[in-house]
Amino acid sequence: MKHAQEHLAQANRHIAELMVQIVRQRAIVKYALDTGQRSAMAESLLDALERSLRIFEKHRELIFAQLQRQPSEYSPSVRLGQHDYAA
Repeated sequence: MKHAQEHLAQANRHIAELMVQIVRQRAIVKYALDTGQRSAMAESLLDALERSLRIFEKHRELIFAQLQRQPSEYSPSVRLGQHDYAA
């Protein structure tokens, strides 16, 4: 459980960092377009950052789903060594 929580925190950090990079890259693309400069590389990088963000968001969803499936380490059944097993 702790391992998954650490992964979730790391995924959240990566997402936050990517969002900052995306905002910056959008400003770079806008500046290039506004000043008549070539923007293909800047737009390509922006596209890659946005795709990476979507991947990290999906990864975060998977981690969160894993956390939801795992019993809490503090629940009474786990503390007492009791487990629910499907028959």
